[in-house]
Amino acid sequence: MENTKSYTEAILPGPSSNPPVTFYTRAYAPVPPAKPKAAIVHVHGFLEHSGRYTRPHSRWAAAGFAVFSYDQRGFGLTSLEEDGKHKKGLGVSLYGHASDTEQVRDVLWAIERVEEQWPGTPIYLMGHSMGGGLVLAALTRAGTQEQLTSKIRGVIASSPCIALTHPPSSVLRRAGGWASKVLPNMPLNAPVDGSALSHDSSVGEAFKADPLIQAKVTVGIVEAMLSRGEELSNKRKISWPTTLPLLVIQGDKDEVCSINATRKFFEKVEAKDKSLSVYPGGYHELHNEPDGVAEKFVDELISWVQTHVDSPQAPAFGRTASRL
Repeated sequence: MENTKSYTEAILPGPSSNPPVTFYTRAYAPVPPAKPKAAIVHVHGFLEHSGRYTRPHSRWAAAGFAVFSYDQRGFGLTSLEEDGKHKKGLGVSLYGHASDTEQVRDVLWAIERVEEQWPGTPIYLMGHSMGGGLVLAALTRAGTQEQLTSKIRGVIASSPCIALTHPPSSVLRRAGGWASKVLPNMPLNAPVDGSALSHDSSVGEAFKADPLIQAKVTVGIVEAMLSRGEELSNKRKISWPTTLPLLVIQGDKDEVCSINATRKFFEKVEAKDKSLSVYPGGYHELHNEPDGVAEKFVDELISWVQTHVDSPQAPAFGRTASRL
């Protein structure tokens, strides 16, 4: 049977860790002999996996761009079999296990894979939800800011997890922070409401039925996600690499990640070339919204990257826009 997949799959050894982890990856690219105009490293959100992005990533490839995505440490086919059974490392389930340090290191690892696969191609880093908070935090830390800036040409944060729209109480947060230090591998049930992802109910139904999406994770991985957001929220000013463009994009009816926290972050981030694009009425996953919204969303991302590829110093100084 002819292979009609728009991507190639690979299982790649990750950076050194204990237990060792091999990553499920996908690569999308223009049809040869065309060379990609730029490459996007995509970092998915909490509980999910790269397989939920086939449609938008295929559109990137059709527009002449490459996309490299991977199932994050602790999620998807990196930690599960296709039927949802847990993979194990040193006798322990890999699902739902990851530290902040490991997740940041994995982003650098993914960028290096792109440098190997498409040498000389401009690289843009994009994260959604948990992945969005991850890439933003990594770019604002002295330890990783310089490493990342030397490798990428721009950053896109889609519905970033800076704060939850409906956060846990302060008592629960303190308890979670304590537990993550004492018992980071303690199981924790942390479901995501599928109906809050898109106005298209089939998206939520598919999310709920997906064997690769399981709500029981660990205290440690949830703490890593929430503490990163608090790290971004609590700073009076947020340093940003001077020459690195930033696009933040989110729906104003996001019931998963707080649009207000995103707006506050955008106001504080010290980026010269920054844009905030807000979609009125948009839910958490703009790439899965119906009525043409998903297409407008991907088109906007492609246009933003294309503009910066054509003119690396393209100005977008402090621009905020709403999309109908």
